[in-house]
Amino acid sequence: MSNPSRRTFVISVAAGSAGLAASHAWAQAATLSESDPQAVALGYKADATKVDKAKYPQHQATQMCHNCQLFQGKASDATGPCQLYAGKLVSAKGWCSAWVKKA
Repeated sequence: MSNPSRRTFVISVAAGSAGLAASHAWAQAATLSESDPQAVALGYKADATKVDKAKYPQHQATQMCHNCQLFQGKASDATGPCQLYAGKLVSAKGWCSAWVKKA
């Protein structure tokens, strides 16, 4: 007969370890380079003030990654994950052509 409290402990340790591994992976994620092929394709700039207005006339000065629906970090974070650039962090003050206003 197994001990229910031991089973609970083992499950808790496993879940905690998975959570730590995920947060460690985020901490170790590389920052997206503007020369990354996907970043180039979407016109990503780490500094939204440097967006080419002729190429992206829809860009507004208030549009930045931190207020985009796809940005998964906190608005106060300097960088954060984006749903478009898996495994890489984008600048909160950046922009790309996939920008969508956060609800």
